[in-house]
Amino acid sequence: MITFGARLRAAVAARGRLCVGIDPHESLLREWGLGVDAGGVREFGLRTVDAAASTVAIVKPQVSFFERFGSAGFAALEDVLAAARAAGLIVIADAKRGDIDTTMDAYAAAWLTPGSPLEADALTLSPYLGVGALSSTLDDALAHGKGAFVLSATSNPEAVSLQSADAQGRTVAAEVAAEVVAADSGAPDEWSSLGLVIGATVDLSARGLGAFARTVPILAPGFGAQGAQPSDLVRIFGPLSDGVIASESRSILSAGPAHLAARIAERADLYRGESHG
Repeated sequence: MITFGARLRAAVAARGRLCVGIDPHESLLREWGLGVDAGGVREFGLRTVDAAASTVAIVKPQVSFFERFGSAGFAALEDVLAAARAAGLIVIADAKRGDIDTTMDAYAAAWLTPGSPLEADALTLSPYLGVGALSSTLDDALAHGKGAFVLSATSNPEAVSLQSADAQGRTVAAEVAAEVVAADSGAPDEWSSLGLVIGATVDLSARGLGAFARTVPILAPGFGAQGAQPSDLVRIFGPLSDGVIASESRSILSAGPAHLAARIAERADLYRGESHG
């Protein structure tokens, strides 16, 4: 079975490191001329998948924008996830789930089990009930050839004091990173299937984050509308930059449906060749 890390590495090599966020904000739905309802988010998601499929390798639906419309919203999300995976895209479900034991087992069954209606290739996870509480989900991801991205250092200002706090001689962000890296025992020359979420506007040294013994995928929101630019990638991430997946949403989606494919291609080109080595 090919691992998620291997699939992601090949995808980045073939199509670059841009990840297109599928974030149907209410304002964007209106700008696109779509209804603020389940039908609107479904159409928004499918159009984004169509525009992305020929250019990039990775999309990231933000689950909350579909969830707000209840069962019909989840049905819309199922259609978007299925269309993206059918198009050969790697799909990261941005759900930020985090709980304990049997609850996490249910989340893993929902998002990371082959054949599930909500099947994705990877899932974002919150570790703030302890990384150990996620262990069965991380194990399930590895067993099914799936991936996970665990929040380590996020760019929202409310996170700074918590993620910079001391935890056994290192910051909480660094402790989370170390535990996630240790959870995948693959070969050092392979990309891990278990990655981290690290914001592109984060001061890595202040959060105590440095290089790892292997390439760990870094899902990095904060590019585009939030301020970080492709030319900043190596400066921001240094030795981590080879594994960075640069996530953009508003900077792309604001182009509107008529110009979406062109905007995706334009932004994707800016990331090609941006790496540490």
